[in-house]
Amino acid sequence: MKELVILQAYELAKMRYAEQGIDTDAVIDALGKISISLHCWQADDVTGFEGATELTGGIQSTGNYPGKARNIDELRADIEMAASMIPAKHRLNLHEIYGEFGGKKVDRNEVGIEHFKGWMDWSNHTGMKLDFNTTSFSHPLSGDLTLSHPDKYIRDFWIEHSKRCREIADAMGSNQGSPSIMNLWIHDGSKDTTVNRLKYREHLKASLDEIFATKYSNMKDCLESKVFGIGLESYTVGSNDFYIGYATANQKIITLDTGHFHPTESVADKVSSLLLFVPELMLHITRAVRWDSDHVTTLNDETIELCKEIIRCDALSRVNIGLDFFDGSINRIGAYVIGTRAAQKALLQAMLEPLAALRKYEAEGQYFQRLALLEEAKSMPWSAVWDMFCLRHNVAVGEEFIPQIEQYEREVLSKRG
Repeated sequence: MKELVILQAYELAKMRYAEQGIDTDAVIDALGKISISLHCWQADDVTGFEGATELTGGIQSTGNYPGKARNIDELRADIEMAASMIPAKHRLNLHEIYGEFGGKKVDRNEVGIEHFKGWMDWSNHTGMKLDFNTTSFSHPLSGDLTLSHPDKYIRDFWIEHSKRCREIADAMGSNQGSPSIMNLWIHDGSKDTTVNRLKYREHLKASLDEIFATKYSNMKDCLESKVFGIGLESYTVGSNDFYIGYATANQKIITLDTGHFHPTESVADKVSSLLLFVPELMLHITRAVRWDSDHVTTLNDETIELCKEIIRCDALSRVNIGLDFFDGSINRIGAYVIGTRAAQKALLQAMLEPLAALRKYEAEGQYFQRLALLEEAKSMPWSAVWDMFCLRHNVAVGEEFIPQIEQYEREVLSKRG
């Protein structure tokens, strides 16, 4: 009965959108080809498998909901469970601390491709392609500074770590037949006033130059800025200005984390500017409450506007979409499903926008008509198209994923102690 209602609602929606020149079947097909990079650290609160007991370097996860992944097998099972309730095929974004180290101490300047062979085998088995990240936090040599540290020994340690991560990402890309996007984010900064801003940024630039000296064909580099980190509030070495300058000069990808800007800034507005100067963008979509709190992504105005800007710029081929929230206060698999589906819903709304008509109104100076159509588009039956998208991908429609997650919690998560 429910499937019949979905089919009937979709046919009506299809006709409504056809009146505006929009082919909903084509939109569903196009949305099904967009892969979102799920972040592995949602499954275990950014703990990783090095044996670290606390988070440092401006990283903080709150909550202690029962059942978090304690090892790689549990983490993979949780990600596969989440993926089974998300339409289309997606990617997985790994931090370096999620390698398979076999219980041995492998320092971060010693990590190698062999520690991610299991992940590449898993990728081949599941079809989830892999992206990668350096990991500068939660380490004895992290401190306040890493790649910008005045001590050459510490700088060299993190340079070597980053070089090895690039090599691993290239191996991942070669294995999966699709470049692995490797993100470099460091927490470097100062809690209080510094008088040596230029010196630290000179160190960071020199470190990056050395890291990127080797060219790879199966991975892509991206650089992520931040306003400040917890305990490092007064100064951030890798600021947005620094990385925009570096990425433009060296044609690297810029990562835009939606929680890493002032609450009044529009991340959507940055898309069209940056695409004029850098080859691609990487998005880390999260929900900032007050600031970089990394709440689970929801279908809010900021996410919708960001996705609309991607479509309006015709930039799907140049924008890589990933997630970056970590909420330990609720069922972690439920967080994956809510957040990823919210990002997909925002993309769907953007793809169903009557863009041709809106552009015509704007070009002709018909601004009342433009605003009127923008408003009417908000109440178009996009949700019926979403339900059909889920149905065609054989995943839970509507709230049907809730009992599936509850069952997994009873049968699996509750037994983890």
